[in-house]
Amino acid sequence: MSHVIREYSPADETSWLRCRALSFLGTAYFDAVFNSKPKIEAPGFELVVTEERGAVTGIMDVTVDGELATIDTIAVHPDHQHQGIGRALLSEARARVAALGVPTLDAWTRDDPSTLRWYRANGFTESEHYLHVYANHYTEAGEPDRAIGERRPGLRPVMAFLHANLRDEQLMREQFARVHICRRFVLEP
Repeated sequence: MSHVIREYSPADETSWLRCRALSFLGTAYFDAVFNSKPKIEAPGFELVVTEERGAVTGIMDVTVDGELATIDTIAVHPDHQHQGIGRALLSEARARVAALGVPTLDAWTRDDPSTLRWYRANGFTESEHYLHVYANHYTEAGEPDRAIGERRPGLRPVMAFLHANLRDEQLMREQFARVHICRRFVLEP
């Protein structure tokens, strides 16, 4: 199947948001929902793949900062996964990054097995790790209090998203129900 990749346009926003939300739904990023698309500044770029009716089936946003390009978002709508859309988007991104003379393309992701397999199968190597820790009152009432050092008067923590050092993984897993290893993948375009 041939995939037509084009630049994102503001008219794609609703479909882009749906594609991202549905793609992330079955992953560790299930709650990373936006109500508007983040803008990617040039020389970064925003790519989409659309179906015949115009609905977005794949997205790739890449930021560029000096000699580093970072995949900010890559997602393929669940109804269109395993059809080569992600690989096609990556191929286009690699060509654009190389044309900019940027030597490194990287991505940060969590510990979803299929996502990790995809990055590895596409030539990325892991280089850094840290923890994403979620403290949520609705998971266990004491989690948010364990995550903060001191309450402020009039504020009651209900949820917190925190970064932690990988060396503290065992302790974090003992104290919080939701802990993910965040991994940096690097590819030399």
